[in-house]
Amino acid sequence: MEVISILVLVLSFVFFLGLGVPVAWSLGLSSMLTLMVTVATMPAITTVAQRMGTGLDSFSLLAIPFFILAGELMNRGGIANRLIEFAKALTGRLPGGLLHVNVVAAMLMGAIAGSAVAAASSMGGILGKRMEKEGYPKELGAAVNITSSTTGLIIPPSNVLIVYSLASGGVSVAALFVAGYLPGFLIGLLLMITAAIMVKIKKLPSGEASSIRLVLITFWRAVPSLFLLFVVIGGIIGGVFTATEASAIAVVYSLILTLMYREIGFKDLPSVLLKSAETTAVVMLLIATSMAMSWVMSSEEIPQRISNAMLSLSDNIIVILILINILLLFVGVFMDMTPAVLIFTPIFLPVVTSLGVDPVHFGIMMVLNLCIGLCTPPVGSILFIGVGIAQTTIQKIIKPLLPFFVAMIIGLILIMLFPEITLWLPRQFGL
Repeated sequence: MEVISILVLVLSFVFFLGLGVPVAWSLGLSSMLTLMVTVATMPAITTVAQRMGTGLDSFSLLAIPFFILAGELMNRGGIANRLIEFAKALTGRLPGGLLHVNVVAAMLMGAIAGSAVAAASSMGGILGKRMEKEGYPKELGAAVNITSSTTGLIIPPSNVLIVYSLASGGVSVAALFVAGYLPGFLIGLLLMITAAIMVKIKKLPSGEASSIRLVLITFWRAVPSLFLLFVVIGGIIGGVFTATEASAIAVVYSLILTLMYREIGFKDLPSVLLKSAETTAVVMLLIATSMAMSWVMSSEEIPQRISNAMLSLSDNIIVILILINILLLFVGVFMDMTPAVLIFTPIFLPVVTSLGVDPVHFGIMMVLNLCIGLCTPPVGSILFIGVGIAQTTIQKIIKPLLPFFVAMIIGLILIMLFPEITLWLPRQFGL
């Protein structure tokens, strides 16, 4: 009966995805069908509904709609322009200047908004035409925009890290936030190195001349936006407020800032709130159905079976981490990040912690791994946003993307092999 339940869960989920059913509904329907193997129809439906409601009954999840709203305000409030000008001054005359501007600005935007979607749409919309005008192939520019936007999911504040904290059973959000900085900067550096190599091969133009004065001027203009970092992260680390309270403060600060910049007015707020509500609804439905599936998997003891099977193959931590990363890379191609984190964290976390891996290190590694999936077809949301903004096709963009995929995988391997990249900063802050 247990084998039948596992088969029903896996095959029904794949079947629904193959039919084009949205991921959230596929998760909920496959969970319900699995329960119907052992219980009657009505109790199965009721149980899945209850588990969906229970899964959302968490104070920490309130941070997600607040950070989404803050990100939407920042995206439309003129903050991106100021960050781009600051990034442009920093990169100076580096080969392929605008590509580096994109990477640095996406990292800064991610560090403030915590959203890959916000970074991809704002950077692509502002820099895309400028790159093309200055002689950069638009497919290369789109590839840089797509991959660099994912750094916002590693560099805090990050909604995905909050979801991982929930799925892991209570890993400190503050520790995860602080742990994301060095890995995020490492990925950004590797993407910039890759961009420089591509520029050298294609003999593309260098950046514009910069100066200390220009850096200081653009920094001064960006200070109000960058100050949000110190407010949110500093407050969390200092114990002044929780991540959820910090998200509400981020909304108030972002609203004041955008109104000061006069990029949007009170008449624009209804559309901002509506867009944020739509995004929140999608994310929360994914979380609810993912939590239901996680409960079904636990009731069928699927995580324990997978854990035992993996540990029977090897007790070498490097071998186990390589296997997990390969599986997650495969999962990321076909599944959105939020349900993947909620479903696979309870499966893999007990395996790695039993071998001595720190849960914070594993969380950053897992999120980075799944970020690669956001840039790949058939369900890569950031890929489709980047392609749409660049007005190109997926077929044309795959080749320019490959070197940047390699850079991200190299970063993933380094983070996997050297845990101190992730854990050094949290230890310095006593987290």
